[in-house]
Amino acid sequence: MSQQTQVPTPLPAADDAVQRRLVQVLFVGVFMAALDSAIVGPVLPALREAFGVDNRTAGLLTTVFSLSSLCSTALMAYFSDRHGRRPVYLASVVLFAIGSLCIAAAPSFDLLLLGRAIQGIGAGGIAPVASAVIGDVFTVERRGRILGLIGATHGMAFVLGPPLATVLTSTLGWRWLFLVNLPVALVVLCLGVRSLPRQHSVAAPGPIDLAGITVTLLFLLCLVLGISRLPDSATGMLLWPWFLAASGVLLVALVAIEKRQAQALIPIDLFANRQLAFAYALTLGVGFSMGGIVFLTSIATLAYGISVENAGLALLPLVLCSMVGSMAAGRLLNRLGARNMVIFGFGLLTLGYLQSAVPQTGFTAFVVASVLIGIGLGVVVSGALRTIAIDEAPPALRGTAQGLINIFNAVGTLLAVTCISAIADLDGGELTGFGHAYLAMGLSMLVMLLIAFGLKRKSTESVT
Repeated sequence: MSQQTQVPTPLPAADDAVQRRLVQVLFVGVFMAALDSAIVGPVLPALREAFGVDNRTAGLLTTVFSLSSLCSTALMAYFSDRHGRRPVYLASVVLFAIGSLCIAAAPSFDLLLLGRAIQGIGAGGIAPVASAVIGDVFTVERRGRILGLIGATHGMAFVLGPPLATVLTSTLGWRWLFLVNLPVALVVLCLGVRSLPRQHSVAAPGPIDLAGITVTLLFLLCLVLGISRLPDSATGMLLWPWFLAASGVLLVALVAIEKRQAQALIPIDLFANRQLAFAYALTLGVGFSMGGIVFLTSIATLAYGISVENAGLALLPLVLCSMVGSMAAGRLLNRLGARNMVIFGFGLLTLGYLQSAVPQTGFTAFVVASVLIGIGLGVVVSGALRTIAIDEAPPALRGTAQGLINIFNAVGTLLAVTCISAIADLDGGELTGFGHAYLAMGLSMLVMLLIAFGLKRKSTESVT
């Protein structure tokens, strides 16, 4: 596959001011998108009241955002490889702002969903393109710290999102939660025009992979619905097996199509690289570990008598440790290597989730488990796996390689939520059921730990 874009030369140490502006553009954009994932939960009661919808209908806001974001990730990464990071990153921010404006001005719930979908399309392009920019522009020595900072944004959004949503909703109204995105997006656009590197095509891009795009979007749609769909109570039919079966057929078709494409949306050759294949498998595990934290509040309420209203506070040690772990891992990445950081992170996650499976040991042990999970999660979501993807992928495919990181992460999160709820429900949804579910979580983290030993002892810069 020919290289379509000219990769910028890493910035010299003297350009500290340029580097700082570039990091600001990338960080604020990623944080803006991450924050909107964290604020919807607290504002759902206000939205139900404003539009007169039930809980199930209101939950579509999360589903639509996740699905549109997941589907757009592959597209945005693909176009960033073909036409450069700068226009795609800025276009993603513009789409996110348009979606935010549609939500804030929505007169009906249908238009609210439309705005949320547009928002998701924009959000899907921001994180992977930002990571590709870091890989293109910054030297190996600086990448780890910056990727660690970017990785910490999700923890920061999780901490700041709920209280911000509560304050704005109770004072100015829920629409202001989305209106505040507009000036932030404007700042990102202004700074981005000045700071983001320009990339010029050195070869005319070939035909757009329309067949690959179509099949990929259908595959992701069926996969997400298959994983997350519950039995349809209205018809009494189990729809999820059909969606999963369709996703399997579409996956086979996708591989066959992409092998014949000169400029494929999903280059199958990437998976022939052993290190990339391990990185994507581990990223699935990272998403699985992220989804695992969702039901820890259920253990806190069932085992330790914490009220439902205060259950979120039980996760505060986990979130804070995740932020610290991510930033610390970014600083240590170059010294210790990606392999050691991933092994350490999944080792902590294994211990933490196995400890969570034994809630009878008391609340102090629960907090210790939360700390282990938080640090471990922060380490694995920092820059280690993204660094492997940057180093191993050809420079002209860095956007696609980063987009696949996001896709595997999102699918892993959906799998974890579905698996934990299914296992817990088999035992009546009580404490014993969650104990069994988190035992399975701990064992899955152990599998990821074993896979991590297959990584190179030290990643090297790809010269492809």
